Amino acid sequence: MKAIIIYSGGLDSTTLLHEYRDSIALALTFDYGSKHNAREIEFARLNCERLGIPHRVISLDFIRDHFKSDLLLSGGEIPEGHYAEDNMKSTVVPFRNGIMLSIAIGLAESNDLDTVLIANHAGDHTIYPDCRPEFIEAMDAAASSGTFNGVRIVSPYCNITKRDIALRGRDLGVDFSLTYSCYKGGDKHCGKCGTCVERKEALEGFDPTEYECP
Repeated sequence: MKAIIIYSGGLDSTTLLHEYRDSIALALTFDYGSKHNAREIEFARLNCERLGIPHRVISLDFIRDHFKSDLLLSGGEIPEGHYAEDNMKSTVVPFRNGIMLSIAIGLAESNDLDTVLIANHAGDHTIYPDCRPEFIEAMDAAASSGTFNGVRIVSPYCNITKRDIALRGRDLGVDFSLTYSCYKGGDKHCGKCGTCVERKEALEGFDPTEYECP
């Protein structure tokens, strides 16, 4: 396997970065105008430097300028609560993973790489259509048939929970203090938004995060 990883700098993709570090030729971070992009990119660069993995940031300003989502700088307030609640749907960025995967697939083929790694997980399935197994399977089929070198999408966490990923990361020695999740994008994790609530649940018992609201 010679892979590109779609890497946000968050808990899930950082665990994936460590787990597949020996197969990753390039880590790819997208700046699409989210409220937390700047903080994510900071940690993505740091972790790639520590592991000696080449890192590239690609700007997707058109998403910020033309798409509708409260996750974006152009959107409304970030809702608070658990992902199971309906108000969390306002944080969905339409077809975000489809766009990012398409770019990563093209880059993989351009650089003679055969795999795109993505760290979506079972907890995403409730509100994010482009994180579900059937979507990943469809994109994988499109990538394989639409590239000369048959690029494949590998999603190792697609059917496991964020807690499972956190435990795997702990066993791999991931420093979770060097990851960022909060949708509000502050200096500290807010502790109230959907990703912070989910992060707390995943890291329970070994959480190094400093939250504004514990």
